[in-house]
Amino acid sequence: MKLTKMSHACVRLEKDGRTLVLDPGNFTEEDAALGADALLVTHEHPDHFDESRLRAALEANPAAEVWTLRSVADRLSAAFPGRVHTVGHGDTFTAAGFDVQVHGELHAVIHPDIPRITNVGFLVDGAVFHPGDALTVPDHPVDTLLLPVMAPWNKISEVIDYVREVKPRRAYDIHDALLTDLARPIYDRQIGALGGTDHSRLAPGASAEL
Repeated sequence: MKLTKMSHACVRLEKDGRTLVLDPGNFTEEDAALGADALLVTHEHPDHFDESRLRAALEANPAAEVWTLRSVADRLSAAFPGRVHTVGHGDTFTAAGFDVQVHGELHAVIHPDIPRITNVGFLVDGAVFHPGDALTVPDHPVDTLLLPVMAPWNKISEVIDYVREVKPRRAYDIHDALLTDLARPIYDRQIGALGGTDHSRLAPGASAEL
């Protein structure tokens, strides 16, 4: 499987000539979702779900489909009947040849005064886990963790403890558009030294073979 990091929380996974795209939001490249055979969206926040990007991908490939939670599906299903699937915690499905498990139910707490919305994470091929905006620990071993390193709802101690709890073989940064280049070495050093796993980051557009 080939993993390509796009800007912020979006990644592309490629296997056997097919492409799966997760969380193409408004901090992500305009064409990040184009060419996808399947799209997964963890929740409705615009840095993870940009409706125009998804619509463009679905229009460009009439066979492409979306799997997501209800708040996102409701905004797309009328325009693309039969191609938008609502999923929740505990569901399993196959998307473009990738086996996917759904883990998690709620977005992390931003502030007690802000109501929590739904959020799901996706474990792809029993190996790559994208948690969306939550520190969900799947009840399944994770080989590659897509790690939300910087968000209004987290701090670095929580990120480090999350890596320790999941115990992946490796972790790649996501949710990093708000992290300045000045701060990146600090995050790299602390997560790498304290997380207990192989921690790396990829520049937007860079890839790794898993």
